[in-house]
Amino acid sequence: MKEKLITLKIYLEFIRCFPHLLLFYFHNNKEIIKADVNRWIEIYDVRRSEKQSFLYLLSFFPEFRNLFYHRIGAWKFLLNPICPKMPTLYILTDKIGKGLFIQHGFATIIAAKSIGDNCWINQQVTIGFSNKTASPEINDNVTINAGAKVIGGVTVGKNSIIGANAVVVKNVPDNCTVVGVPAQIIRRNGVRVIPIELITERDFNL
Repeated sequence: MKEKLITLKIYLEFIRCFPHLLLFYFHNNKEIIKADVNRWIEIYDVRRSEKQSFLYLLSFFPEFRNLFYHRIGAWKFLLNPICPKMPTLYILTDKIGKGLFIQHGFATIIAAKSIGDNCWINQQVTIGFSNKTASPEINDNVTINAGAKVIGGVTVGKNSIIGANAVVVKNVPDNCTVVGVPAQIIRRNGVRVIPIELITERDFNL
């Protein structure tokens, strides 16, 4: 029954979001938009046609609407009244790679210098400036967990993970996990790292 109701809603969305669907297929950024859709439906395990998957995401995930409107530029001002975006999610980054996934995007600000491919950003994240010009560069496959802050002209290396509520004010190398305030590396290339102030005699096998 639930699946039938979802399908009915998708068909109703076809009427409301027909202009969105046209842009999905004919906008200059259609390839990157399709890459976004593919990433989101893979994560949510949506097993529908391409058209139905797109309408499903528009229907049930306002965070996706924000990303889609970012991709289509000025068209968003015409389409937002039809299918409103999430009002507390701000995407202020011009250069965003394919496949950005935003989970529970409430109270999130994305104001990076650039974001690479296939990144993952959770709720209440702040990616922003430390002054008028210094903002972060986020590389491919980075995950930024809930409540984290990445501030200033830092670079977050590819495949890295920013832990929940971490505050990143220094560069993060590739393949690292960082946590804390200020953020420190606790794992690099899959190997656990112990911050110097937490090292004990036992860690030296004394």
